[in-house]
Amino acid sequence: MKIKRKTVYGYLFIMPWLIGFLLFVLWPMGQSFYYSLNSMRITPVGLQFRYVGFNNYLDVWLKDMFFLQELLNFSVSALLRVPVIVVFALIIAMLLNQNVKFKGTFRTIFFLPVIVASGPVINQLVDQGATSIPMVNQDIIVGLLSQIFPMFLTSAIADLFGQIIVILWFSGVQILIFLAVLQKIDPTLYEAAKIDGGSSWECFWKITLPTIKPIILINTVYTLVALANSGQNPIIDLIYANMFNATRGYGFASAMAWMYSVIIGILLLLIFLAFRERKTKHTI
Repeated sequence: MKIKRKTVYGYLFIMPWLIGFLLFVLWPMGQSFYYSLNSMRITPVGLQFRYVGFNNYLDVWLKDMFFLQELLNFSVSALLRVPVIVVFALIIAMLLNQNVKFKGTFRTIFFLPVIVASGPVINQLVDQGATSIPMVNQDIIVGLLSQIFPMFLTSAIADLFGQIIVILWFSGVQILIFLAVLQKIDPTLYEAAKIDGGSSWECFWKITLPTIKPIILINTVYTLVALANSGQNPIIDLIYANMFNATRGYGFASAMAWMYSVIIGILLLLIFLAFRERKTKHTI
């Protein structure tokens, strides 16, 4: 009887989340998939649907020249930004894990941009040039890198330097996650390693990094999802533009959103395969 009562209490506890998930996540996803299979037009009497199957998905690749271009730009940009954000978050977390004064103040400073820099605020900051370092001359960077890398990679690296402050603003949550797991590592492991003559660098590679490897996976996934849904992502703007386009509309935009989601899912799967724990086979 007590077990059943606890089960009921458990369902009641998660009921608000389940209702919110069904109404604000699952239902809109099903609705958008239905839209993607239709050609939709807004008329005075309401929305008109004409079933076109998967033609919208084909048109995304065959008739929209901007989607593939923006997708390539985002992939290259994410390939550069995700490691920078994760590594920066790990470094700051390790510094905050030391015995320093005003530790709580520093945590607040690094996490505050996550709260303040919402979509409209960060757009205004970018437009006013507050997200770049004035001392960094992008023209010089482009000139140097163009002699080594292809132009699309050079542009991505130059954009990385141009918005380096924005990238650092994306690291607040990751810093707290890293800090939480670093505080769970047993200090006696470091003491034993130092007694055996291990340096701080060796302790990092032999103790810290293997311990936090699953958290690196979590932070990498979180960072990619955050960048994919960022208001600074041109693909999101492209989907919005097609949504209100008279010749394309909701159906085409929904198909583009689903294709974009599938591609992000593939990238997440690749990240999972790269960081997953591999079981070693023991032979007798």
